[in-house]
Amino acid sequence: MISLTLFGLFTLLLVVGTPIAISLGLASTAALLISGKVGINFVPQGLVTAIDSFPLMAVPFFILSGELMGQGGLSQRLLNTGKIFFGRYSGGLAIIAVATCVFFAAISGSGPATVAAIGAILFPAMAREGYRPSFSAGLVASAGSLGVIIPPSIPMVIYATSANVSVTKMFMAGIIPGLLIGLALIGYAWWQSRKEGQRPQEERIDAREAAGILWDAKWALLVPVIILGGIYGGVFTPTEAAAIGVAYGLVIGLFVYRELKVAALYRLFASAALTTATVMLIVGTATVFGRVLAIERIPVMLADAVTETVSSPVVLMLLMNVLLLVIGTFMETLAAIIIMTPILLPLVTAAGISPEHFGIVMIVNLAIGMVTPPVGVNLFVASRVARISLTDVVKGTTRPLVLLMLLLLVITYVPAFSLWLPSLFGM
Repeated sequence: MISLTLFGLFTLLLVVGTPIAISLGLASTAALLISGKVGINFVPQGLVTAIDSFPLMAVPFFILSGELMGQGGLSQRLLNTGKIFFGRYSGGLAIIAVATCVFFAAISGSGPATVAAIGAILFPAMAREGYRPSFSAGLVASAGSLGVIIPPSIPMVIYATSANVSVTKMFMAGIIPGLLIGLALIGYAWWQSRKEGQRPQEERIDAREAAGILWDAKWALLVPVIILGGIYGGVFTPTEAAAIGVAYGLVIGLFVYRELKVAALYRLFASAALTTATVMLIVGTATVFGRVLAIERIPVMLADAVTETVSSPVVLMLLMNVLLLVIGTFMETLAAIIIMTPILLPLVTAAGISPEHFGIVMIVNLAIGMVTPPVGVNLFVASRVARISLTDVVKGTTRPLVLLMLLLLVITYVPAFSLWLPSLFGM
C-alpha cells in the first residue's frame, strides 16, 4: 500500500503536469501519513538536512559561473579557437560546434547551458553556410549533453553526494567517456556534413592571425585548466573550485573582455538564483522521497528480488541501462539521480560493480534522456534558440542518438574507460 501510494501518486501528479519537486513532496507526505512510522515533521526536516551539504554548495556556484562565462565573451573566444583547428575540414562549422560544446562543458557543468551558449552563436552562422536547421539544432542538442558528462558536472556532484563517493573521483572518471563521446560526435558531424555537400571554409587563417586568436582566447582556455587542475592537484575542493570559477568569470567578463555589463549582473544573478532554487527544491524533495523508500525497505526488497532472478552482471547492467533510458525520457536528471541511486546502487555493488563506474553509466543514460522526448530539456532549449519546431530538432537528433546509445554500451561494458584515470592517480 505504501509503495502504491508513493509511486502511484507521484506518477499521477506528473501526468497532470504538477512540477516534479511538488510531485515528489506530496507523494512522500501522503506515504508518510498512511505509514505512520514517522511524524509529518520528517518532511520539512528532510528538506533542510538534504541540502545541508558542503559538496552541494558547488551546485549554485557552477550554475552562476556558467551564466557568467556564457555571457562574458568566453564562448565566442572558444568558437574562434575552433575555427583555427577545424575550419579547413568539410563541415568545419559542424565540427566546431561539437568541439566548442566539449570545451564549454568543462566550464558550465550543465547540458542546457551548453546548448544555449553555443547555439546562440553558431546557429545563425551555420544557417548562413547552408546547414539544415534541423541538423544544426540536433547536433548541438546532442553535443550539449556532454555538459553533464565532462567535469565539472552538476549531476556528478549530486550523484557523489547521494552515493557517498568522492566528487573528485567522479569528475576524473567522466573525462575519458566524455572525450570519447565528443570525438564520436565530431566524426558524425564530419561524415554527415560531407554527405550533405558542405565544403571547407574558403577563408584561410594565417599563422599570425591564428596566434592573435589564441592569445585573445587564453583567458577562456585557462578556465578548465584552473578549475580541473586545481581539483585534481589537490589545491582546492570542487566546491571551492566552483566559487573560484564565479570570481574568475566576473573578473574576465567585466574587466578583461568587457562584454559583461554591470547592468546585466542583476539579470544573471536572478536567473542563477531561480535555477538554483529549482534544483535545490528538487534535491530536497527527492531526498525525502528516497528516505521514505529506505524506511519502507523498498530498495532492500527490490535488491533481494533482482539478485534471486539475475545472476549475471552483464544482464544486470543491460537491465539497468534499459530502466535508466526509460526514466531519463520522463524524469528530470537530478531528481532521477537522487531517487534511483539508493534503489539501484545496492544491486550493482552486490554484483561487484564499482559505484563510480555505475555513476558514469547512470549519468550517460540520463544525458541521453536530455535529447529524447517528451522531457528532453536540450531539445526545448535548442528549439527556442534555433527558432525551429521541436519536431525538426527531434529529427536532427535521430542519428546522434543511435551513436550515443552504441557508446553507452561501450562505456557500460568496458569499465576501464571510467576507472583507468582515477586508478592512475591512485584513487
